[in-house]
Amino acid sequence: MDTHIELAKMVEQYSSAEGMHPTAIPRLHLIRSSTVTEPLHALHVPAVCLIAQGRKQVMLGPQLFEYDPAKYLVVAVDAPIVAHVTQASADKPYLCVRLDLDPTLLGQLMLEAGTGAAPNASVSQSLQLSTVTPELVDAFVRLVKLLGQPKDIPVLAPLAEREILYRLLLGEQGERLKQIAVAESKVQQVNRAIGWIKKNYREPFSIESVAAEARMSASALHAHFKAVTAMSPLQYQKQLRLQEARRLLLINAADAATAGHRVGYDSPSQFSREYARTFGLPPVRDIARMKSMPPELLGLN
Repeated sequence: MDTHIELAKMVEQYSSAEGMHPTAIPRLHLIRSSTVTEPLHALHVPAVCLIAQGRKQVMLGPQLFEYDPAKYLVVAVDAPIVAHVTQASADKPYLCVRLDLDPTLLGQLMLEAGTGAAPNASVSQSLQLSTVTPELVDAFVRLVKLLGQPKDIPVLAPLAEREILYRLLLGEQGERLKQIAVAESKVQQVNRAIGWIKKNYREPFSIESVAAEARMSASALHAHFKAVTAMSPLQYQKQLRLQEARRLLLINAADAATAGHRVGYDSPSQFSREYARTFGLPPVRDIARMKSMPPELLGLN
C-alpha cells in the first residue's frame, strides 16, 4: 500500500470528528476537515506538518504557501498566520499530521549525530515548504500507527519521533531546524523577542527594549525579525492583540470596545479600523459570521 494512502487511512481512523485533535503521543496532533474552510487566523507553533490527503494554503504576512501530500511545512517560530483548507470533501477529507518541534530533542539528536549548525548561518522565513521523501512519510506512518498500540507508545513513540527529526535534519530544511536548537542562533534570538512580545503585547514597547531581551542591536533585531516572521515587531504585536480580541469576542467575554481595551487599544475607533482591516469585517459582523461556522473548525491550523 502507498504510504500516503496508509497514513491517510490512519489519520481518518483516529480523527473521526472535524478539527484538530491532540493524541496520546506527546506533540502529535491529527487534523481533519470534510469541507473547504474560510481563511482562519491563528498563532502557529513551531512544528512540522505533513498532509496525508487534501490541500491547504497558509499566509505569513504577504507570503503565500500552498501545499499538499507532495510537500511538508516546517514552522520555525510562533507565527501569526492565515490558513485555510482549499481541497476537501466528505468523501475525501483533508487529513494532516502535525508534530510540534521540541528544541531540546533537536539539540540532543544533533549532538548524537555529530552535526552542528553552520556558524553565522543566515536567517530565513519562519515558514518553509520542502519535498516529502518516502522515508519521512514512512516514519510518520509508524508514529501514527502506535495510536492503535497504546502500550507501545512510551517506548516506541520516542524512537519514531527521533527518526522523523533525523530525517528532517538531513533534509532540505536541516540548517533551519538546527537554528531552532542552538541557543545563540539568530532564530533563537528572534524567538526570545517573540516570547517577550507574547508576554507584554498589551503594553506599548520600544524596539530597544525588545532588542535587549533578544541580545541584539535594535537594527539587527528589526532586520532579522522581519526576515523570520515577514513582519516587524510592532506588526507582530498588533496581530497578537487582534487575535486575542477576536477570541474574547467569540467566547462572549467582552463587547468590542471592552475587548479592544483589554488587549491594549485606547481608542475604540482605531481598534475597529484595524480589526476590519485584518479580518475583513467590523467586529460585530465578523463575530456573527464566525459563530455561524462549525466551532470545531475555528481552531483548525
